[in-house]
Amino acid sequence: MVVAMDQRSNAKKDSDAGDRKDEAGFDPSAQPPFKIGDIRAAIPKHCWVKSPLRSMSYVIRDIFAVVALAVAAVYVDSWIFWPLYWAAQGTLFWAIFVLGHDCGHGSFSDIPLLNSVVGHILHSFILVPYHGWRISHRTHHQNHGHVENDESWVPLPEKLYKKLPHSTRMLRYTIPLPMLAYPLYLWYRSPGKEGSHFNPNSSLFAPSERKLIATSTTCWSIMLATLVLLSFLVGPITVLKVYGVPYIIFVMWLDAVTYLHHHGHDEKLPWYRGKEWSYLRGGLTTVDRDYGIFNNIHHDIGTHVIHHLFPQIPHYHLVDATKSSKHVLGRYYREPKRSGAIPIHLVENLVASIKKDHYVSDTGDIVFYETDPDLYVYASDKSKIN
Repeated sequence: MVVAMDQRSNAKKDSDAGDRKDEAGFDPSAQPPFKIGDIRAAIPKHCWVKSPLRSMSYVIRDIFAVVALAVAAVYVDSWIFWPLYWAAQGTLFWAIFVLGHDCGHGSFSDIPLLNSVVGHILHSFILVPYHGWRISHRTHHQNHGHVENDESWVPLPEKLYKKLPHSTRMLRYTIPLPMLAYPLYLWYRSPGKEGSHFNPNSSLFAPSERKLIATSTTCWSIMLATLVLLSFLVGPITVLKVYGVPYIIFVMWLDAVTYLHHHGHDEKLPWYRGKEWSYLRGGLTTVDRDYGIFNNIHHDIGTHVIHHLFPQIPHYHLVDATKSSKHVLGRYYREPKRSGAIPIHLVENLVASIKKDHYVSDTGDIVFYETDPDLYVYASDKSKIN
């Protein structure tokens, strides 16, 4: 019996090794033949230059667009116009998040105070605690592609996955519910991880960072109080239409884009543990995406591989930096599928991945997503019984 189990285990390892390779025999989990310094050397010098004036011009552009849209929506006040407003305004909220994201990385400018002030204004407006997010996002970048230590859309080890109630699994892996998860993540993080982005004493933060978290939570609370006050002044329905629905659209943008940065590629991509993980290998598991007309609107956030490796590069230089480094990256760079004006093709990637990428093995330093074959079957059978 032991021999048979060993044979099955060895057969699975052989199968896993074969599954890693694509039709051309390329293994995305193999050690890359280049170092991160080789990529850095290929990026032109101008890509490292941060312009506070240029960064602020994007802030002014986005804020002007947000205000103009809100004024137009209130003035027109037509149910023909409101859905168009919600889609457009929610997208602009997402664009504002990306600019605050640049502040958090220090790619907005070389002036820490400017980064902090602008980051707080932008992120507080969309109910994101700036420093709480910034610090956990820093953890994400420092540990990208690591099963246990990554922070964003981390794969669940099989044992943890199977401990979750079936209802929780269904919520986590049924569209559109995962696309509404971000506010819950800010409060409770992910399964298997503890802490809150609002609590200065959370395990997410070092003691020296507690004052920063308190500041950001205070700013977040002021914004929430402002929305409550506006509800009394102009009515909750108006606040819901002008701010609430666009906020939900923003959350869906954020969850969808950040998920697709690390999931849903046509080929299986590895996750790492232990000695197999490195900053370079983890960063190379990220994926660039083409969002059509939204690329410029949301500040080229889909140009993500180089951003993950070098987050200090401003968003307006990411396209140039990527083009210049492709010859170094070779097959480790996955050319994004070209999009039409609207990136409808990404919906298929998103849905397919959520339906099949459920957990990873509890063992092994190089692992790939596996599928729970009973997840949706169980739900279907249960509905038939009822």
